[in-house]
Amino acid sequence: MGLFDGIKEKVKGQLANVVEWPDMDDDAIFYKWNNSELKKGSRLIIRPAQDAIFLYQGKVEGIFTDEGEYDIESQIIPFLSTLKGWKFGFDTGLRAEVLFINTREFNMNWGTKNALNLPVQGLPGGMPIRAFGMFTAKVGQYDVLIEKVAGVQSSFTVDDVSQRVGAINDQLLMKWILREGKDMFNIQANAYDISQGILEDLNKELGKFGMEATSYQIQSVSYPDSVREMQEKAAGNSMIGDVNQYTQIAFADSLGKEGGNGGGNTASQMAQMQMGMMFGQQMANNMQQQYQQPQYGQQPMYGQAPQHQQPYGQAPQQPQYAQQPQQAAPQMQPQSADGEAAIPKFCPNCGKPTNGMKFCGNCGAKLA
Repeated sequence: MGLFDGIKEKVKGQLANVVEWPDMDDDAIFYKWNNSELKKGSRLIIRPAQDAIFLYQGKVEGIFTDEGEYDIESQIIPFLSTLKGWKFGFDTGLRAEVLFINTREFNMNWGTKNALNLPVQGLPGGMPIRAFGMFTAKVGQYDVLIEKVAGVQSSFTVDDVSQRVGAINDQLLMKWILREGKDMFNIQANAYDISQGILEDLNKELGKFGMEATSYQIQSVSYPDSVREMQEKAAGNSMIGDVNQYTQIAFADSLGKEGGNGGGNTASQMAQMQMGMMFGQQMANNMQQQYQQPQYGQQPMYGQAPQHQQPYGQAPQQPQYAQQPQQAAPQMQPQSADGEAAIPKFCPNCGKPTNGMKFCGNCGAKLA
């Protein structure tokens, strides 16, 4: 090999490029590789979650999505639109740009910048609420991203997308809460329908610069403290409807708290309160029973004097207590004129004719 050939090989090695995005930031949406020119022997490296787009004079020449290491002259140039016949020379190179795209989905949180005043009848200013949640987005259209963002900006991050979403998020929330939220206190119950509507509108906005929203979630809705206290009272009053359940829960809760503090005053107070409430309930039941008159034929309630309804104008009758059964008076046998017992014509036991006999011929009963 001559001197000229050695210099040629040395220069060729120095001019060869490695086209890559080595330190990809999770928050970066794209990265521009922009060198003076590509030389013979240059290599392209595509890492996971990356796509490489070759640009020539601002026009997309080819998009490569498979990760790996490629020789640009033999494996990339033949697939470019207008550069298929490009031949690298000793002193000439290819002036081109390579744009690396981060293909991951980006998770971003959102929150209302200002309170949303939902219209409520009788409340002039409306009901102020705040909401929080998250959404995910990714690059959707490469050509739009290049035209609207990458062609004029050197970088584009998740914060840039989040700021653009935050500028319109409050408006979309108000629109879809009023459309889908049938009750302002049940926004969480309708959160799915509200989110789907917002996602549709959000895609239209993000699509203007090549992005795509893949999901939108409402995680919490908060009301003013005064409204939240009213909700808690209403829930507590509904529980008090069952006194036994309320006292049992309160008593168990107090025991749990006392177990951590080592004290017993609160537990004893709760027990006394439970006994007092049960005693008061019993007194109320007794008072109600005293005003209820027993129906005819029923026994009087415990603790009441026996009452007996009498027809109007008649003297009240004394109640009968434990009467003894009356015994029937003994029947007298008929007697004849001479003082002897007369024989009946029919047997008082079986009813057969006696025919003047002293004993019944049918059942043998004594007749006189």
